[in-house]
This record gives sequence, structure tokens and C-alpha cells, in this order.
Amino acid sequence: MAGTMEGIPMSPDRISTSHAGSLPRTPELIAANAARTFAADGFTLERTPEFESLLAAAVLDLVQRQKDLGITIPGDGEYGKAMSNAVDYGAWWTYSFQRTAGLELTEFNPITAAPVRSEPGTIRLTSFGDRRDWTRFAAAYSDPESGIQLGRNATAFPTATGPISYIGHEALSSDIANLTAGLAAADLPSGFITALSPGSASRIGNGFYGSEEEFIWAWADVLREEYKAIVDAGLTVQIDDPSIAENWDQINPEPTVEDYQRFTQIRVEALNYALRGLPEDQIRFHVCWGSWHGPHTTDIPFADIVDLVLGINAGSYSFEAANVRHEHEWTIWQDKQLPDGKVLVPGVVSHATNVVEHPELVAQRIERFASLVGPENVVAGTDCGLGGRLHPDIAVAKLESLGRGAEIAAGRLRRRAA
Repeated sequence: MAGTMEGIPMSPDRISTSHAGSLPRTPELIAANAARTFAADGFTLERTPEFESLLAAAVLDLVQRQKDLGITIPGDGEYGKAMSNAVDYGAWWTYSFQRTAGLELTEFNPITAAPVRSEPGTIRLTSFGDRRDWTRFAAAYSDPESGIQLGRNATAFPTATGPISYIGHEALSSDIANLTAGLAAADLPSGFITALSPGSASRIGNGFYGSEEEFIWAWADVLREEYKAIVDAGLTVQIDDPSIAENWDQINPEPTVEDYQRFTQIRVEALNYALRGLPEDQIRFHVCWGSWHGPHTTDIPFADIVDLVLGINAGSYSFEAANVRHEHEWTIWQDKQLPDGKVLVPGVVSHATNVVEHPELVAQRIERFASLVGPENVVAGTDCGLGGRLHPDIAVAKLESLGRGAEIAAGRLRRRAA
């Protein structure tokens, strides 16, 4: 049974293309972001009419450029999410701080916090800087000449000091209006906007809720408002949830796979609660192992979490399939049955290398998945966001290779089916 994406039936005669969300900002938008001031809370950026006008024009242009590069399911590049300079990468997460009440700046910082060790029978996340991969390669991570890029976050990290609630209606309305206008101008049927998952959102400080689980479910109530508004506008919401995979490396000592799966199931249930009643063909779930350019030797295998991913009530699933740490995992789909009506969005170009993939390689990667689940159930994507991780010219070249590779793959698949 063929899947659908954005409510549009997928076709066996072509390969649709998309990406994971973040795209490089224009120099003008970067400068305008840098010129914005923070409110008294220290993490909310002002929104002025001048900035809103510049943002709308930038998204309008971006959607057309995506179409010209061969991207058939475009996004807004996360342009409306806080990013103060060219190398910030945390907008996918930190934007939520500005759209949520009940948060304040405190002494707690999840990046620099002291290491936490799990006791027998329990699982606790440690600080972000205490990941096992970062510890194993501590010299490389601390060497500015190593080539490892951790990036900088756009805002400080707050802590929940009271009941949290959604206050991002104005910013979200702007995101929706800008993308909708861009799609209309480019004569494209639909596109997507990214949003945070409850499991990822809850990794900030909690000074109010009685337990980690209670905090996660509170985030589910908050973020549901965002999910619903996006799908009600006729767009697809992409749920960004690297925590499903990368939390594994943030638990010391390393847990058993079974314990980790139970730990993660709570996050899956909270997300499904937030998605309840929303049309699955307008929901895309994105999982990755963290976009920083590092060794990633302690990533959990995809096979150990794929059932959790498929347990999320989404119509399509976006995941890393191009970088050298995870490309081999395409073989899990030889044994794993894709549920009827579902779509895979494998990354076929990587955010983790400056080398631009040859269109022929992109085509081969697409054909691997098409041969296993059917071309009508494949959308060619990127491993993760390209904005802030690659030079803009390289990001454009990768999207161009993505579009061209999809054309090559579709042509070959048509000839084989004839």
C-alpha cells in the first residue's frame, strides 16, 4: 500500500525529495538576527516589523530556491527560529524557550553541568558534555584544530520554575504565513515546519515538576498546540527528536538496551499523546544521533530503536542513512516490515562532510530503499539540517545533488518496472 506525504499520494513514477529542516540563513537575515535584542528574561528575542518583513521575504525566496534545486517538499529552513549567527545550530531546540511560559534563567546549564551517574536499576541523563563519545575522544573534542564542530547555541538554557504553557502563537503564525506564502508563489502543494518533541524539550532544567516523567508530559501538552496549528494550516509538522537516539550516549554507565528502550518508551507515549487525533499523513518524525561533527563511535544502533521509532504515530520517518556511521543500517529494512501507509525519508546526503555527494551515489542510496519498501514509500532526504553545519554554497550543492539523484533513481526505477 502506497504511503502519503502532506496528504498527497506518493507516486511510483517519481521520487519526492525533502530535507531535515534547517538551511543556511542569508547574510541579511544573519545580520538582522544578530542585531535583535533579548528581553529581560535573557532568552526571548524581540520581533520588530522590520525583522518580520525581512523574514517573510527570505522565506519566500528560499521556497523558490528549493524548488529550483529539485526539492519537492520544501520547508521554511527554520528561518523564523532563533539563530543569531552563521554557526549556531541549536535553533531546532532553543526556539522553544521563547515560546514557552514558566521558564527562567538559573545557574543550571545542561552543557556544562556536573556529570551524573545512574544508580543500579535507574537511568539518569548526565550533562551534555559528559557523553561517552566526548569522553573517549576528549583530546579531539577540546582541540580547535581537530575539525570537530560543536557549534554555539542561539540562547542561554533556562529552567522550568513554574507551570509551563505555550505562548508562541504569534511567532508560529508568522512561520505558517511565511511558508504558506512561499508555497503559493512557487506553485507547490505543501511543505513542512519543524517542531520539538516532548522528550527533547524536557532536557532543560526542571525546578518545578515533581519528576522527569511529569515534566515530559507537561511538555506534551505545551507542544501539542504547535503541532495542531501547523497541521490545521494544511502543512506537515516534522517532529525533531534526536533524544530518542542520542540519549543513549548521555547515560553513564552504559545501560542495557532493554533498560534504555523502557526509558525511551515514556517519551514515545508522551509524543503520541501530543499527536492524538492529528492526521498521520501530515506528521513526519525525524530522528538523528546528533548533528555535531564528531566520531559518534558510541551511537546506539538503529536496529535497537527502530521499533520505538515506528511506534510513533507519524506518516513518515526521517533518519540518517548517508553518513559513514549509519549508512550500513539500510539493511535493517530487509527484515523490518514497513507498516502499510508509512513512508521512509532516509538521508541520502550528509550534513557531516564537506564532500558533495555525486548524484549517482545519491541515486544508488535511494534505490536501496526503493527496492526494499517500494519507490512510492520513499522520500529522499538529508541526514540532518544543513544550516549552521555547512558553508551555504556546499549546502546548495548538496541539495542540487539530492534533486538530480532522485531524477536518476526515478528514471531507472521506471525502466525496470516497464
